[in-house]
Order: sequence, then structure tokens, then C-alpha cells
Amino acid sequence: MSETISNSTPAIRIIKVASCLTCTGKATLTYHIGSVADNEIHFRVHSNTGGGLFSAEWVSLNAIKSALNNATQPITSFTLSKIFKGKSTNTPGFLMAVLKSEGLVRNLEGKIRGYEQIDSNAFMSEINALITSDVDIKVASNKTATPITKSATSIKVKKSSPAIETPIVAK
Repeated sequence: MSETISNSTPAIRIIKVASCLTCTGKATLTYHIGSVADNEIHFRVHSNTGGGLFSAEWVSLNAIKSALNNATQPITSFTLSKIFKGKSTNTPGFLMAVLKSEGLVRNLEGKIRGYEQIDSNAFMSEINALITSDVDIKVASNKTATPITKSATSIKVKKSSPAIETPIVAK
């Protein structure tokens, strides 16, 4: 059974779980690659040993490629910030590390944070083989991802009446 992620996003079957270093090499990321019913490919960062905040939302390879194709050169992780709903500044950089690990981008010579797209045939061959194999990896819920939204406990509430307390839930 595939994971349902929201009302507007179809269920995603996890076909690969892997790890890579962040672009700075200071932490290790665990990420998932998934597929929906029409075989569209999605990525998400699942955990980070460095403790930095990130969004664990799924993003499609089509959205990633569109952002990379429309980017000014050299490509930076800022290019990917537009495809995320979450507002963590780490998430685009973490996704860039994942794309580099999967062989979809590489560092430009002489650039620390500049990248270029490279041929994706090897990646697509591996992913297509995983899709046709019917692999469906089950993972525990992500306890290491820190939510980007404020929690109800972080919001200070003015009491309108000493006898009534109304909890507030942040959206």
C-alpha cells in the first residue's frame, strides 16, 4: 500500500531509499525517490544528521527539471526554492545534494555552489527498472524532520477572559 501525502497529491510508492552527504559535507541526508500511478518520479528529503530544518514534502522530477531548465547559469540551489511549498532555506540545498548524488547535476569546474545538469539516462534506467519491479518500500514516519510551520505551543495567546482559554492551532 502506497503512502498518501495530501488530498491534492496522489499516493506515492517509495521505490528507493538512499543517503548522501549535504553539499557542504557536514551532514548525511536520507532521501526517498517515489513513483505515482502514472510513473511520475518524486523526491523528498527524509532525515538529516546535521539537525538543520527542512521540508519533507515530495517534489516531482518534472518540476525539478523545469526549474533547472529555466535557471540562469550557473545553477544554484536557490533555483529549486520555487518548487517547494515549505519555506526552509535548507531544503533546496539538500535537494541539490540529492540530485548530485543521483547523477542528475554536477559541480561546475571551479565553482563551489555552481552546478550544471548532466545526462539523466543512467538515473532513468535505474528508476525505470525499480518502477517495473513493483518494489514498494515501507518506511516509518519521519520523526527527524522538523516541521516548518509554527506549533500551537510557540504562539502566545492573549486571554480575552480569565475563565475561558481557547487553543489556537497554527496553519
